[in-house]
Order: sequence, then structure tokens, then C-alpha cells
Amino acid sequence: MQIIRKRAYARAGLLGNPSDGYHGKTISFIVRNFWAETVLYEWDSVDIVLAEDDRARFSSIYDLARDVKLHGYYGGIRLIKATIKGFVEYCQTYAINLHERNFSVRYATNIPRQVGLAGSSAIIVAMLRALMAFYDVQIPFQVQPSFVLSIEQDELGIAAGLQDRVIQVYEGVVYMDFDLSRERLLDGYKCYAYEPLNPALLPPLYLAYHNDLSEPTEVFHNDIRGRYNRGEEKIVNAMRHFANLAEQGRAALLAGDSETLGILINENFDTRRGIYNLPPWQTRMIDVARQCGASAKFAGSGGAIIGTYRDEAMFELLCNALSQIGAKVIKPQINS
Repeated sequence: MQIIRKRAYARAGLLGNPSDGYHGKTISFIVRNFWAETVLYEWDSVDIVLAEDDRARFSSIYDLARDVKLHGYYGGIRLIKATIKGFVEYCQTYAINLHERNFSVRYATNIPRQVGLAGSSAIIVAMLRALMAFYDVQIPFQVQPSFVLSIEQDELGIAAGLQDRVIQVYEGVVYMDFDLSRERLLDGYKCYAYEPLNPALLPPLYLAYHNDLSEPTEVFHNDIRGRYNRGEEKIVNAMRHFANLAEQGRAALLAGDSETLGILINENFDTRRGIYNLPPWQTRMIDVARQCGASAKFAGSGGAIIGTYRDEAMFELLCNALSQIGAKVIKPQINS
């Protein structure tokens, strides 16, 4: 029996986020330390095996309430079901005939939940890869990020941008330009300019996260979308500045200028702090990291931070200082 295993990895935004949802520019890299995996094999019926996050038995009502707060009402099974539905509709739209064999699928993930490392989209990307392998269907590479985003936005109502899906499909390090001038339609999906960069260009990076205090991404959106759509000058200018920081960051990487990159990373977060109402425990992580001499910004929506550090002595200092406030520190693995 053929067993199909497909993974997709966590990601971290290096520069430019959150401008990806506002026709900006970003740089992201994959974090292979954490992944979502789907395992699919032929079965008599279409069978989705429930994972731990989909559990329906709890030790107490408080355990149930905490589980819903962390994982929502549906866990990851809604992501699997929505991906299958979207895949079927894509194939129907483009007259792609699918064989009639059924499958059983299960998923697992070790991506820390709701700390801005793109755990939900990783499950969708992994599931999409498994479906394409099982049915021998190839969705164009550049279309896949937009397809995944449509699953989250249209099917599930999740507020999101393209950045996470692009890096999880392309992997490695990618510079993304979402300017309207770079937009084109492919298979009915909006695609933009995605430039892979050599991971060897990156200086030493750390990633720290604190999942004991995690919150859903939506909590921190602060109606930025509404303020942007209303043309609030402060928000519009901030999004332009985020994009410019990513553009400068690309130039710094290509020039091997890690000092400038660290300055840009700090400025990215300082700009974000100027327009968002951020929880103190998240800004505390930033402040502690900077006190160690490292640069620091959110890896995504919040709950995890990334930055540059100078040497092993500084990394050890980061580990000790951040552990004292309950954060875990790792060196992100980017290459396979």
C-alpha cells in the first residue's frame, strides 16, 4: 500500500510584514524546526482521522474552555476538509479528471500554536501536496500560495496575507513584491513577483516564542484593515514604510551588510508598535532581546520574535534572558 507523507514548515517574516496584505514587500524564511505533516493512503471511504486538536473529551469544563481558546471550535479538521473541497472545485473548474479511489488521511503538527508561525497554512499546504501526489495533479507552483490563501479567506474566513503561503510553498528564503504593478492572473488566481534568495546570505538568526500566553492572530489585527481602507494617513504611510524596509533588507542581504539588516529589523518592529496596540508580554520579549544586544521584531502576528545576533556568547545571553520570562529560543533551520 502506498503511503504518502507530505510536510510543510513554519515560517518567519524577516522584514516587511504586515505589508503583504496591503500590496507591500516582504522577506520571509522557512523554519524547518517545526512542521505540519499529512499522511494519506488508499482507503475504502474518504476518512479523516481526528488529531489531538480535534478532541471531544476533556478533563473539565476549564480544560474545554482553554482548548477552544487555543485551537478554536474545530481544531485542524476544518483546514483538511476545506482543502479537499477547494482541490475538488479547482479540478472541476479546469476539467481535471480525478480517479475514483478513496483515501484515509491524518495530520499532525508540532508548530507552536497561535504565536505567528503560520501553523494553519502549513496544514493546508501539506494537505494540498498530499492530494496532488495521490491524484497525480499539478497545480502551477506560482498559483499554489494564492490557492491556499483562498482556502483560508473564502472558505474559512481567516484574515491572512499571501506572505506565509508563498514561503511555505517555495521554502528557503524569498523576497516578495506584492505591488499592483507586479500582479498577474494565472488560473484565475492573483500572483505576484517572488524572488528566492540564497539562505547563505543570512547572518546568524534566532527565533524565540512563548506559547503559554498565545492568542489567536485575529486578536492583534486592531482594525488595521479598516483604518487602511478608510485612508488613514498613519496606516497607509506605515505600510509603505514596511515595504521599503523589505526592499532595503534585500539590498543589505545581497551586500552582506548584517549591521544594516539588524537596524532594519528593529525599525520594522518600532513602526509596528507605532500603529498597533500590542500586549505587554509580547513587547517584553522584544525589549529583553534588545537588551542583550540583538535585533528583534515579530516573526508574524505576535507571540514569536526573530532577529540577528553577533556571536555564540550573545546567543547564550539571549537564551538565558528570554527563558527567565518563559520564552524558548532556537536557531531556525532553513536548509534541508
